[in-house]
Amino acid sequence: MSEQSAKPYLIRAICEWCGDNALTPYLAVKVNEQTKVPAAFVKNGEIVLNVSATATRKLTIDNEWIQFTARFNGSSQEVAVPISAVSGIFAKETGYGFAFSSPGDPVASLSTATAPREPEKPETAKEGNGSKRKRPSHLQIIK
Repeated sequence: MSEQSAKPYLIRAICEWCGDNALTPYLAVKVNEQTKVPAAFVKNGEIVLNVSATATRKLTIDNEWIQFTARFNGSSQEVAVPISAVSGIFAKETGYGFAFSSPGDPVASLSTATAPREPEKPETAKEGNGSKRKRPSHLQIIK
């Protein structure tokens, strides 16, 4: 049995958190052939949707789809967004939320994100170049 994605649960949680804190949840969506949104509001293949209780009617967020009815320029339209098309959810007022990466190999993504990085090497001051010389440390090792 494969594990379900946490993405729909996180989307629902941020929506609820926004409602509890009088914030406006905005959904960032990458528009694809499955996405049903007003084409006039799509810019660069993306759309940002206000999914607050006051902006939507019949909002449902299940594990596969986000569906609701909303007004766009005074015209009521139905919106259907697959969970896979959601690229982020955030509070309009604070920017707090989540950005979701595109699907891929989760193990590879985790190992890339947690791989140790080489420490940056400090630049040595070059004399005669107009650079300041590095002062010796005032700390001493006492045995």
